[in-house]
Amino acid sequence: MLDTVWVAFLSGIITLIFAVYLIVHVMKKSSGNAKMQDISMAIKQGATAFLLRQYKTLLPYLILLFLAVGYFINWNVGIAFLVGVITSGLAGFIGMMVSVRANVRTAEAAKNGLHDALGVAFKGGSVTGLMLVGLCLVALSILFWMFNSVTVIIGFGFGASLISLFARVGGGIYTKAADVGADLVGKVEKNIPEDDPRNPAVIADNVGDNVGDCAGMAADLFESYGVTVLSAMLLGTALGTEYVFLPLLVASVGALATIIGLNFVKVGRDKSIMKALYKGLWATALFAIGGFYLVTAGDSKLFYTTLVGVLVTILIFKITEYYTAKEFYPVKSIANASKTGAGTNLIQGLAVGLQSTALPVLLIIGAIILSYNLAGLYGIALAAVAMLSMTGIVIALDAYGPITDNAGGIAEMSGLPQSVRKITDELDAVGNTTKATTKGFAIAGAALGALALFAAFAEATHVTVFNLLTPGVVVGLFIGGMLPFIFASFLMKAVGTAAFSIVEEVRRQFKTIKGLMAGKAKPDYAKCVDICTKASLSQLLIPGILAVLTPLLVGFILGPQALGGLLAGSIVSGFLLALMMSTSGAAWDNAKKYIEQGSFGGKGSDTHKAAVVGDTVGDPFKDTAGPALNSLIKVLNTISLVFASAILMYGLHLL
Repeated sequence: MLDTVWVAFLSGIITLIFAVYLIVHVMKKSSGNAKMQDISMAIKQGATAFLLRQYKTLLPYLILLFLAVGYFINWNVGIAFLVGVITSGLAGFIGMMVSVRANVRTAEAAKNGLHDALGVAFKGGSVTGLMLVGLCLVALSILFWMFNSVTVIIGFGFGASLISLFARVGGGIYTKAADVGADLVGKVEKNIPEDDPRNPAVIADNVGDNVGDCAGMAADLFESYGVTVLSAMLLGTALGTEYVFLPLLVASVGALATIIGLNFVKVGRDKSIMKALYKGLWATALFAIGGFYLVTAGDSKLFYTTLVGVLVTILIFKITEYYTAKEFYPVKSIANASKTGAGTNLIQGLAVGLQSTALPVLLIIGAIILSYNLAGLYGIALAAVAMLSMTGIVIALDAYGPITDNAGGIAEMSGLPQSVRKITDELDAVGNTTKATTKGFAIAGAALGALALFAAFAEATHVTVFNLLTPGVVVGLFIGGMLPFIFASFLMKAVGTAAFSIVEEVRRQFKTIKGLMAGKAKPDYAKCVDICTKASLSQLLIPGILAVLTPLLVGFILGPQALGGLLAGSIVSGFLLALMMSTSGAAWDNAKKYIEQGSFGGKGSDTHKAAVVGDTVGDPFKDTAGPALNSLIKVLNTISLVFASAILMYGLHLL
């Protein structure tokens, strides 16, 4: 038992040491000329200020929840909750701090060619993935030494879930308000390029890439990673000690395999960036499979279960790539539909998004059937752990995206040669696809992880059957099915409201600052950054309160059967809605970029303007509401699991 915890702890420490090595490597690179550094500093200051203000805003509520968990459940669970909050926030913060420094170094490295620029961007993104995995393994190990109880450590998952929710919501509103505002005025009204320094919202847009896609995604998958490991350990308690600690070993193997896999990311003779990135993913998968064979100690059923998790990872990447990459029919069909205007663009984009749910659902169904037949409910949880053990390399692929996006912005705003912008554009185009595929991974991981949590909740409440003929279960199903839609509506409205403020401000500056359009005057970037920060933080609490209070009210008033129905309903509707929104949003984005590369009239054409409208709708789909649904699903499940005993003891159980 202690040997296993030591393995997890040492794996986490090794992972963190390698992350520090990458930080040193990236920071040694040149940060370019003074103008590039000034732009990078503005992005860094905006991102840091937002994250610190977000944490400051959340602090009183987190303290209140800590006291509630400690008083009603157990003070040890409360301590685990705080550790989850702190480590989740820290993983995203450190990763983002490296990201906002790697962006300018990537732009400078692009002067030397594609190979150097990719190396800096990917290593910068890898820090986030390694920090996430390393901190989680170290925290889980220390908590187990302290409390020697998986039930107590579930509090860690609850803390991480809350930070995940708020990071996704706050960062998502910020990034898309800035992006939509910048595009609607800059591209559509003023017909100026993306990242044009004359656009007052351009710095806020680049800040948003970091607080949304870097810090937000890191918190999301930190929570998925930790909670899935814990739920598998909890299900293993009924089977024996070796089953409790196997998930920790599987996660440790994935961390070490990631360190090896990162070194395989190199551009080949064909100069394909996507192939270079996928080399790292395939290498990590192969080394992880070898490690899984060793830690399952010859138990073929458990080993095959881990293979199911790896297979889901690879296939979800391929499925999402098909629906979101410019090379394939779905994206091209949206671009083609733009020829007849924004209306047909929107119709086709929605159709692609709705259709894109089928294959991932069939994949998850297949994974559930295979893993359940191999090792029961524990098998489903173990497959999810094997899948999420590859979180380090997946986050590296995701965090690479905002770095290259920012690098392109810095190149444009500082007036670097077109040859540099060409390389950053190539990196950014691939980054859009990797961000989409990693969202697919996160959504699938959330679904499998939530199923494991749901099984753990059923055991904790001693409910062996959820009968659809029972009114409580049916009521819970409807409430759970409704929640993701209501939650997403709040976020979409928040982005729309904040984007409206940005559009008004950008229009005001173009109208009142003389010489701005001619490039003879400098816009007030800080004003747009401030508007985005205030707007996103003001909209943060209602979705959070909805996610925390709804399962508690249903559980305490209606009882565990109704709460179980709520969890089941939210998993199904949340999974499907998240897939639809994230995929259609990414497809709209890449359809716009496909046109910008010269198809159907290229930039500035009526087709392009129609595609920009589609992308504007898709932005809050793919970067705000869709990804935040992952966090919603897991918050609902973790808070239900943490308060399961209190619900049994103090609940009214009206149904």
